[in-house]
This record gives sequence, C-alpha cells and structure tokens, in this order.
Amino acid sequence: MEPTDWSELMTRVARTRDAVSFMRMYEHFAPRLHHYLLGLGVPAARAEDLVQDAMLHAWRGARQFDPRRATLSTWLFRIARNLHIDSVRRAATAAHGDELASGDNAAVDLAQAPSPEAYADHVGLTRAIDALPALQARLVRMSFLEARSHGEIASELHMPLGSVKSSLRRAFARLQHGLTDLAA
Repeated sequence: MEPTDWSELMTRVARTRDAVSFMRMYEHFAPRLHHYLLGLGVPAARAEDLVQDAMLHAWRGARQFDPRRATLSTWLFRIARNLHIDSVRRAATAAHGDELASGDNAAVDLAQAPSPEAYADHVGLTRAIDALPALQARLVRMSFLEARSHGEIASELHMPLGSVKSSLRRAFARLQHGLTDLAA
C-alpha cells in the first residue's frame, strides 16, 4: 500500500474544494476519530455526531490547516477533541447553571482527557499492522479499530471462533514484539 500525503490532499481541498480528496481523508480519519472519541467515554451516537461535525469543520475550514504547524491527523484529532470539550461544557452549563463560567468546575476535569497527539501518533502501529500477514491484519483491524467481537468476526469471515481467537493472539504477539523493537 502506497503512503498517502494527507497534507497534499488537504491542500487540494483548501484550494479547489476537491471532494474526491476530502472523501479519501474522510474514509481514513472518520473511523479513527470515532474510536478516539469512544476512548474518551463519548456515547457511540454522540461520537458519530462529533465526527461528522469535525469533518464538516475540516471541510469548511480547510484553508486554516497549516502543514508546517501540525500533521493533518493532529489537526483533525484536535478539532474532534475541542468539539467534545465544547459539548461537555455546554451540557455542564445547562445542568449546573453558570458554574463553568465562574471557574468552579470540579465535576468536569478535561485535563485528564488523553491528548490528541497520543492517538494521532498511530504511524508506528499502522506500519506494524500493515507488516502482519493479510488475514491477521484484517482481524486486528476488525477487532481493534472496528470494535467487533470475536463472534462477529468469525461470522462475517466464515471462520471458526477458535481460529479467530488464536489468529488474533498470534497477531497481537507479533504487534507487541514489533512495537517493542520500534521503541528501542
């Protein structure tokens, strides 16, 4: 698989409103943003809405993207995170009056949310998954990125459940070994 220059695609979107480039970005980043938001504890339906809002913001604000300041993934994850923070603040304000405006907000500790950079820096993991045999890579993506159960995977791929589980165990062992080598 050929690497994609996401900054170049975003530049096309900014310059010419290139819908094909935008859809390539959407197909790549929307599931990752959704997974990130789920990791922050956002309910699935709300996460879907936030992803749509983030991608719409990226489309409308394409000219604001500066590849010298951040990668596209960092920029998109930051947009999604900021939209999530804004929605939490609005909900807290509605529920608790003006407590947020006064700065007295012990209930909503947004500083504990993982940074978008931690999620956006997925390049090493993506490369490690791509280096797996095709079936193992597909199983890992289905299990981890798509959050599918082993039973769902077995059913969709017409595989015995035990084969799915053992293949995933081998894949995760290879990933763990590969990522340990990258960190060294």
